[in-house]
Amino acid sequence: SGNSSSLTRSDVFISSSSSSCWFKRDHAAANDSFATLLFHGLLTQLDDQYSRFAQENNFLLQHNIRKSKRNLQDHFQEDPVQMAMIISNCLKEEQKILTSAQTLDQNEVSSTQNNLILGRQKEMNEKVKKVKNKVQDVEQDIKTLEDIQDEYDFKCKTLQSREHEPSGKALKEVKQEQMIIQNMFLTLQLRRKEVVTKIADLLNITEQTQVALITEELVDWKRRQQIACIGGPPNACLDQLQNWFTVIAESLQQVRQQIKKLEELEQKLTYNQDPVTQHKCFLRERTNTLFKQLIQSSFVVERQPCMPTHPQRPLVLKTGVQFTVKLRLLVKLQELNYQLQVKALFDKDVNEKNTVKGFRKFNILGTNTKVMNMEESTNGSLAAEFRHLQLKEQKNAGSRTNEGPLIVTEELHSLSFVTELCQPNLVIDIETTSLPIVVISNVSQLPSGWASILWYNMLTNEPKNLSFFLNPPTARWTQLSDVLSWQFSSVTKRGLNVDQLNMLGEKLLSQSAANVDGLIPWTRFCKENLNDKSFSFWLWIEGILELIKKYLLSLWNDGWVMGFVSKDRERTLLKDQTPGTFLLRFSESSREGAITFTWVERSQNDEPQFHAVEPYTKKELSAVTFPDIIRNYKVMAAENIPENPLKFLFPDIPKDHAFGKYYSRPKEPSEPMDVDDSKTGGYIKTELISVSEVHPSRLQAPENLLPMSPEEYAEVTRALSPAEIDSMLNTAAYSS
Repeated sequence: SGNSSSLTRSDVFISSSSSSCWFKRDHAAANDSFATLLFHGLLTQLDDQYSRFAQENNFLLQHNIRKSKRNLQDHFQEDPVQMAMIISNCLKEEQKILTSAQTLDQNEVSSTQNNLILGRQKEMNEKVKKVKNKVQDVEQDIKTLEDIQDEYDFKCKTLQSREHEPSGKALKEVKQEQMIIQNMFLTLQLRRKEVVTKIADLLNITEQTQVALITEELVDWKRRQQIACIGGPPNACLDQLQNWFTVIAESLQQVRQQIKKLEELEQKLTYNQDPVTQHKCFLRERTNTLFKQLIQSSFVVERQPCMPTHPQRPLVLKTGVQFTVKLRLLVKLQELNYQLQVKALFDKDVNEKNTVKGFRKFNILGTNTKVMNMEESTNGSLAAEFRHLQLKEQKNAGSRTNEGPLIVTEELHSLSFVTELCQPNLVIDIETTSLPIVVISNVSQLPSGWASILWYNMLTNEPKNLSFFLNPPTARWTQLSDVLSWQFSSVTKRGLNVDQLNMLGEKLLSQSAANVDGLIPWTRFCKENLNDKSFSFWLWIEGILELIKKYLLSLWNDGWVMGFVSKDRERTLLKDQTPGTFLLRFSESSREGAITFTWVERSQNDEPQFHAVEPYTKKELSAVTFPDIIRNYKVMAAENIPENPLKFLFPDIPKDHAFGKYYSRPKEPSEPMDVDDSKTGGYIKTELISVSEVHPSRLQAPENLLPMSPEEYAEVTRALSPAEIDSMLNTAAYSS
């Protein structure tokens, strides 16, 4: 319980030479009266518990309660502060243990995930290595087969030359040679069959490895790329995938040469039921098919389309503004360098152009062709980067109507890239597509366009579902909470903690997000006004992100801004704290983003009183830094000089300890000069501070409000006009 007030403030100039009076108070564990109150409250609760056990005839627990109360009285009756300090230290140690355990759990989860990833990588390495080794085995077998066939051919020709010798001895030797040649032929048949079988087995193993590579590893990388695009953890490097793809491609190229070698051997020697003759076409076609699939799958968008002016908001492109995109072929073969010319196409084969009413059409401006090469990339990969592309909308006859089912920022488009690989007896059409993009015509549409990119990539990995927003699916809070945290961690050093996310979840779900993994519609996230406000949830978050990036980055990174905390939670946190304890939170009523602070005081009857200052927007923060506002903030009461009520940042951090390093430093006085500058008319240096004018009854008890000395009154007259002082005094007199 307790009273609360919201204070308006006026920003006034006072002389920079004025001094501030700082008060330091110990935390609750060092407050004798507060500790005594809590101690007697504990004894009262023990008496109540003793009475309940007496009614239940539970003599054992009665004895324990009575003994506990006696022990507490013996040790702490005269010094309850000592007990308060012991409890405070125990709670702090408990918090350390819990924090350590949570960190350990997180590390264990991360370690488990890393072990799984490393295990998969090791397994894939073994598969790829197995393919490579089998190719080498076949290579050796073909060389052996070639040697056997050469020897067989030589002996056959030698035998033919000796068949015309008339002597009986020669005839006997000829028959022996014929037996040897017959055995060699049988060996040759067996070896040919073995080689053909080994190649078929090799292609089976290659296909299995290639399928795993394309449908598992590559798909996982593309999903990680989606997550990275919307602020999630950085995507893994493509070099490992490139190594695997390249080894498989080199192996298939080698198999193609091996089949060609078998065909050459077949031309020199063939026979009925020759396995090479029977299976060469099948082996050739299967090898080419696998190679084609591998090449087509290896063509990826390494870096998604992005405007250089907004590097953390990829996939949102503005007409007339240049954007970049980078392509990569994961098969790094030297013979492909400068052989692939890539062309960029917009909305290629997109059905929505004809099926969705009002669907906009665009042309690509700039050089839309690029040759892939290994020289432009720092890591030597086979890549092509488009750096100067722009989009221009095709203007149809008449103006665009708004009758279509999709608004501009829900309309998804795609950027396609095509090329062709030509090799002897093999032509491969290669194509890849970017993730869906949103095209805007005004920078004010960027936040809503980014919301669409977040929603799409959070909920689907389909690359060309451009009708997604005709019927957008709902999101689970567990999904959305991660994405919201990423929006902060991607532009600062801190994401959102559990308490901050719970507050946001309650705003979206109208219930505790900690207990319910509710479903959140797209309209609730981005299109509907937030409660009684005139803006949506996402636009509110967007305004706060901009405020942090421009004015609060250091404070946020260091963890001093609690930020997302409801008013009820705020009171719960502050009510038992030392008077003057404050916390920083974001305003819930400002679309552009605003921050305020709330502090607690004590009334005459020791009830907590909460005070919140009028939120500060970018207008005020662009003039004075927020730490300086906190340092110089004053509350003006009629009977008192201006006083700064902010003493401790929640829970008990002295204000100067938290914000001291951010305070503006006074400028060094200029060196005296011999030049007479009396004619220039010097000015008294000033600084902007915030002052809230309140009646004394809204702050501390009257006995804490001291009368002004003449010097103090002079200081006030420098800060306020006579009319403002008279108004305050009249108000005070009227109230009393």
